[in-house]
Amino acid sequence: MTQQQSGTRTERDTMGTMEVPANAYWGASTQRAVLNFPVSNLRYPPEFNHILGAVKRAAARVNAELGLIDKEVADAIVLAATEVVEGKWDAHFVVDLFQTGSGTSTNTNANEVIARRAREVIKTAGKNVHPNDDVNRGQSSNDVIPTATHLTAAVALDKRLLPALASLEKALMEKSREFWPIIKTGRTHLQDATPIRLGQEFLGFAQAVKLAQERLRPHVAALSEVALGGTAVGTGVNAHPEFASKACAILARELGIPVKETPYHFQAQATQDALLAASGAVRAAAVSLQKIANDLRWLSSGPRAGLGELELPTVQPGSSIMPGKVNPVIAESLVQVVCQVIGNDAAVAAAAQGGYLELNTYWPVAAYNMHQAITVLASATANFEKQCVVGIKATSKGPEMVEQGLMLATGLTPAIGYDRAAALAKEAAATGRTIRELAKEKAGLSDEQLRTLLDPARMTEPGVVPGVSGGGG
Repeated sequence: MTQQQSGTRTERDTMGTMEVPANAYWGASTQRAVLNFPVSNLRYPPEFNHILGAVKRAAARVNAELGLIDKEVADAIVLAATEVVEGKWDAHFVVDLFQTGSGTSTNTNANEVIARRAREVIKTAGKNVHPNDDVNRGQSSNDVIPTATHLTAAVALDKRLLPALASLEKALMEKSREFWPIIKTGRTHLQDATPIRLGQEFLGFAQAVKLAQERLRPHVAALSEVALGGTAVGTGVNAHPEFASKACAILARELGIPVKETPYHFQAQATQDALLAASGAVRAAAVSLQKIANDLRWLSSGPRAGLGELELPTVQPGSSIMPGKVNPVIAESLVQVVCQVIGNDAAVAAAAQGGYLELNTYWPVAAYNMHQAITVLASATANFEKQCVVGIKATSKGPEMVEQGLMLATGLTPAIGYDRAAALAKEAAATGRTIRELAKEKAGLSDEQLRTLLDPARMTEPGVVPGVSGGGG
């Protein structure tokens, strides 16, 4: 390479020379990609580049162990790749997200940055570190980029989204216990239904979050099964037979997830099936969280003209024109994130359809959208817990309305039958009288019978009232 007075240096690749910024650690091939793809301001996320650095570091260690590259060269690569893992060279990963569908330009970017930095630290004068022959030894973009994609998603699931959901589940369970004594009117079809404990509603929320975790957890292992070792088309050409398994063992120790070489190499590079399945589970978790957030918005609506059964934490003024107005903004933030996650999942689904012959050629857009879905949902979940759920208070409105509930009539059916109970409910709706009043007057039920039949607490549990028969009227 030669230094130029204009602030650039001349680099060479197999296509010839290129002018590269003088302080850049990338080389000619990366610069070609920069010029070829001036498409957006989107890049692979830093977390992806860090995982890519970890793959390169593991590869160098294994290649040295197998005697395939010089140990001093390998040590220099390990040092440079470690700096990539630590984020030191984030600014030098410069290729647009919308690039070659295999992510080759980003793999090349990593190879060139690591090779240049390794040449700086190597001690033997004149010893070279080649981006392809050394940093990329035993690898192809076609197996490295799918590997980094899977591992970036798996780590984000394991370290970010699953812990956020576990913490939210715990907070919801605490609210369930706090609210268990509170009995209110249940609702189906947004209409009054039989009584329910407020704690039971929150138990349902906690159960939904628990099940979301159970659906997500297997995908950490599924995504930890990687394409490394398949090289160009899945055959493993130019890779030592032990290379991938040894590199995966290193990555498993470093990342804390069960990384292993896939036994299905021809499938692993040609499809994104595992990624798509995981994306669907993330979408399902997001939609479940949307239901919870929307229920909290409904239950806190008002506070006077709505349901008003809950009071959400006040975090900011709600209107630029209406003094004193407060809105459920944290829940609104979460449901907007759900919209984004659904869009991310649609993008992953579209990318997964891009498998042609031996390679899917939509890896960059799939990787970006998968990672964004996981991380933005994790962040919104943690914020929802901290700024909304833990501060929720119950008002007196729910319990006060139970005696007015028309569906208390359901408790009468063991004694007087469905048709007579329905008639009482209709009359109560028309007259504004309570079910209790009409049942005593029209059905001849005693106060003692009505205390049992219309006990709201009894109606929040399974079972029927034995030995209760109807009166006259």
